[in-house]
Amino acid sequence: MAMDAGEIKRLIEAGIPDAQVTIQDLAGDGDHYAATVIAESFRGKSRVQQHQIVYEALKGEMGGKLHALALQTGTPPN
Repeated sequence: MAMDAGEIKRLIEAGIPDAQVTIQDLAGDGDHYAATVIAESFRGKSRVQQHQIVYEALKGEMGGKLHALALQTGTPPN
């Protein structure tokens, strides 16, 4: 069973409370998504660390219910 965009967004926002999250279904199949996650709490962290925080928020669903996620992360402008 695939995850829907709302569930992905909810998990990320629950794990990263200050995040602004945008989810896009890339293929229209409920299996391939793109996520943009912007959070002040990412400031000072490397891109790899930012991605790890997002994956942690997804509670291990990557590779299971969530097949593919193209991820972009960053911090809000000052």
